[in-house]
Amino acid sequence: MDKFKTIIPFLSFFTLYLCTRHPRGYELYFMTCTNTLAALYRESTAKFSNLVMGKTADGSFSHTYGAFRQSCDALSDQLSVQGIGAGDKVAILSAGHPNWAVAFFAATAYGRVAVPILQEFTENEVTNVLSHSEAKALFVSKRCYKKVSEEMRAQLSIIIELDTLEVLLDNTVNTEKAQVAEPKPEDLAVLIYTSGTTGTAKGVMLTHANFIANLSNCWGVHVIDTHDVMLSVLPLAHVYELSLGLIYPFAAGASVVYMSKPPTPTYLMKVLKEVRPTAMLIVPLIIEKVFNSVIMPRIRKSAILTWMNQHTHRLLCRIIGRQLKKAFGGKIEFLGIGGAKPDVTVEAFLREARFPYRIGYGLTETCPLLSFSCYKNTIPGSIGWPCTNVQLRLDNVNPLTGEGEIVAKGGNIFPGYYKDPERTAAAFTEDGWFRTNDLAAKDAAGRYYIKGRLNNMILSASGENIYPEEIEKVFSQLPEVEEAIVIERSGKLVALVKTVDNLIDTGHANDDAVKAKIEALKSKMSSYVNARVKSSSKINEIGIMKEPFDKTATMKIRRFKYKDDAPTV
Repeated sequence: MDKFKTIIPFLSFFTLYLCTRHPRGYELYFMTCTNTLAALYRESTAKFSNLVMGKTADGSFSHTYGAFRQSCDALSDQLSVQGIGAGDKVAILSAGHPNWAVAFFAATAYGRVAVPILQEFTENEVTNVLSHSEAKALFVSKRCYKKVSEEMRAQLSIIIELDTLEVLLDNTVNTEKAQVAEPKPEDLAVLIYTSGTTGTAKGVMLTHANFIANLSNCWGVHVIDTHDVMLSVLPLAHVYELSLGLIYPFAAGASVVYMSKPPTPTYLMKVLKEVRPTAMLIVPLIIEKVFNSVIMPRIRKSAILTWMNQHTHRLLCRIIGRQLKKAFGGKIEFLGIGGAKPDVTVEAFLREARFPYRIGYGLTETCPLLSFSCYKNTIPGSIGWPCTNVQLRLDNVNPLTGEGEIVAKGGNIFPGYYKDPERTAAAFTEDGWFRTNDLAAKDAAGRYYIKGRLNNMILSASGENIYPEEIEKVFSQLPEVEEAIVIERSGKLVALVKTVDNLIDTGHANDDAVKAKIEALKSKMSSYVNARVKSSSKINEIGIMKEPFDKTATMKIRRFKYKDDAPTV
């Protein structure tokens, strides 16, 4: 027995060594010893101290995991001196930058609560978030500072410029040093406000345990490690990029590169060529624009490519897929697509091209991953199977269609909405499952297929369910259409369409030539769409948008704004 006791420490060390030699092994070790963002912070900064954690694409800023920890520790001490301690809210209003992570962990690793704010929010929305969350500190970029009202500048204890971490405004007077605390798994870590697509913003409470549970889901989707370089193009104030684009690579010792300017197509292509990322996250609109405005026009203009598309489609997809991978820098191994349902035609192309994409499904309230599909075994249009530690089921299933609402259970599910018990109660079933508000069906293999949002569904006069999203996907097949939404007005189906740039001069819609062009386009769209949808889903009226749609951070159109009126021609 004594001999056995002496060998136990050696076996434990040997097990740890074997685990950390392989990403999935490290995952198992990590998940057994890490249950909060604070523990994750200590683990990663110690283990990967000499590796580059974050940098800007232009090379103007870079820090290692070790230097990052020094910055976080110093900043946390500074916040404590300003009277901001455990439990206090620390808001972050900025585009992606290495210092965004510094502000985030200076809050969450010491028991404070981070409140990420979307840079697209208006001044009024920023004021509402800061007031409702009772934030005491604000990290803000130079570009977003103008959105902080004079009222809020006077109320906040301290405002720090995120780019330089210099104090812009200090309203503290004779404040005692506040205490930090070691957070518990069930403690609130992040408070995320989203206006979504259906109305008033609500504060989603996410705990330390929620983020740690989601990490296990991330590893199940695609394994990254210290060799990976992730390019960040989406807002970190959205849980999709925050969880998968910051916290996951941080746990794995990977590097994250942040865009130094807004991701215009020209600048993005330049950065992809220079950075050569192995992983990145996008919303469907990005890849759909590449497909509809670059790939398809190129095929249509070439007789050879048109013939190949008709007779050797798979070969053409593989050829274009190799070129597309080269355009992404040549090293891409993981392209995560989430935030909205991708176009089935575009996904089918990516699958045939063997482009390394995965589609993730989830919500802010689920931190976010609930299910995923991989190009290797998916069926286009499916959101795949539930993640390893997530349970899904369909509630209130229609026996004729097999469609029901997806409800979910797992460690990544949020505890509720901040200061909103009524909304919290409505978000869960009687037996405690989270209601996603998404209608879906399931095939024999267990894959889920989203049909549409429950609150978007339109009931026809004959009692049939009409899913606007399905009609909108038909509109997207037209080369003249950039985006479209379908709504109901006075019992009629109305399509609001944003055409591709420079197609229609809506500013001169009263000119006879322009008016004729508009009517011809509407007639073409109506004929095309109505020939491809069921009788109850035929469009009665089409409006051409004068301005782009107002959208959320993940590029979803805020439908509620167009329910009754819209500037159309």
